[in-house]
Amino acid sequence: MADDYRRGVELERRIFELDSKCVSLRTEKQDDDYLQNASSILDKLKNYYTHGGESSSLPKLLQDYTQVILDITFYEENKLVDQEFPEDTSPFKIQQLLQDLTEPEVLAGRLAPTQEVQSVLGQELLECLYWRRGALLYMYCHTLHQRKQWIKKNKATFLKCLQEGVRYLMRMLQVRSSVKLNDGVVFHDSSTANFLAEGIFSDTHLLTMMYVGEMCFWAVKYEDCSTDSAAHKEDRLHFRDIGAQILRKYVLACEGPLQGQGWNTENAKEILSILQ
Repeated sequence: MADDYRRGVELERRIFELDSKCVSLRTEKQDDDYLQNASSILDKLKNYYTHGGESSSLPKLLQDYTQVILDITFYEENKLVDQEFPEDTSPFKIQQLLQDLTEPEVLAGRLAPTQEVQSVLGQELLECLYWRRGALLYMYCHTLHQRKQWIKKNKATFLKCLQEGVRYLMRMLQVRSSVKLNDGVVFHDSSTANFLAEGIFSDTHLLTMMYVGEMCFWAVKYEDCSTDSAAHKEDRLHFRDIGAQILRKYVLACEGPLQGQGWNTENAKEILSILQ
């Protein structure tokens, strides 16, 4: 009973902290859709804790809390992108955003220790948390990739960002188990069956594959001349293999069932020719 109380207090504290942050951010842009949505959800959550509002299960409270995190951090990410990731402040701000986007997983594990995080938050929210962290690092690395002088001085940092980004994006692709074609599921469309068998459930999954391929390419480009110790290199992902494998799937999907639907494969095939 005491544990349940402590868990409730912890979530309540975080909700009110987020509310203060949201109020502060809305002074910058009152009409932002994401901040408005976050504020609306926070009002409902505050009402639950303050006035004993409509009954809610712990998973539902955590899911609403997670959506608030996603909305607030999306606003903050857009500011960083609009500012083209300032060199002096971006490293700290990105780590802060990554920490914020990790917290729902941590809280779900701590507040509902007997349940799987995925069953508490749901597949879509968990995918979104991984996608947002990976996509943030992709956008940051895409900007850094154009700052050749910066990379010369900060190669290890660049490679670390790439590795973290690829890990998050690969985790996103692994949240849902790919559908096995012998599972007794009947498909009326063989293309749909093939997509699900490859773990491609949406346009975002496909875009994730392209992001992974690009980040692996950048890593291969710079890690070959890295002076990292052997121990560090053992911890590093096999960028060449991962990038080639994921881009082959991407090209097959885009030039097969998705042909003519706006997916370009030129860059993917160019990268593949280097990675293979």
